[in-house]
Parts: sequence; structure tokens; C-alpha cells
Amino acid sequence: MQNPSEQIRDPLLIAESWMAEGRDVAIATVVETWGSAPRPVGSHLVIDEAGNFEGSVSGGCVEGSVIAEAMDVIRQGQPRMLEFGVADETAWQVGLSCGGRIKVYVERLG
Repeated sequence: MQNPSEQIRDPLLIAESWMAEGRDVAIATVVETWGSAPRPVGSHLVIDEAGNFEGSVSGGCVEGSVIAEAMDVIRQGQPRMLEFGVADETAWQVGLSCGGRIKVYVERLG
């Protein structure tokens, strides 16, 4: 069982809390990894319409890109599958030059 301080950091509980406050929320989930990846499958990042976020799906510039995409998902309502890896030219720009690849599914909640 988690202690209360760990529970409040749980991105899923944070998403639920934010939604109860009336915020528009998206969740990003790592659904696939290959090679060297900073976070395991099942890791979550929650984002609200103002760009506030909790949790982690990768770190660095990848996370910044996921947050930007999530804000679009909140506005448009359409989920997206994002992929970051060395095969993608932008991977070097967003920080996965370590040889790994991740897929992140982003969807609006509520």
C-alpha cells in the first residue's frame, strides 16, 4: 500500500483530482519501448489545458514535445500515437539519441 505522499504523486490520481476541479486533462502513456528507454511501458504523464503536468514518460525535450502534443489533443479531442527514436530525424533534437525508441499514446480524459 502506498503512503499518502506517494499517492498524491500518482499521475492517475492527479488526473482524477484535476478533472474534479473542472480542468481539461490529457494523459500520455508509454505503450512500447525498444532498446534504451528512460521510462518503462505503462509510465504516465498527465497534462492540463494550461500546460501543468505531473509524471514522466521520458524526460528532457521528449517530454516537452509530448506536453505540446497533449495540449493539442485537449483542444481537438483526437488521440494521437507519438513515436520518438533514432530512426526519426527529430529524435536527435528531442533527446533519444541513446539508441532507444518509445511510443506514447496521448488521449483526452473525460
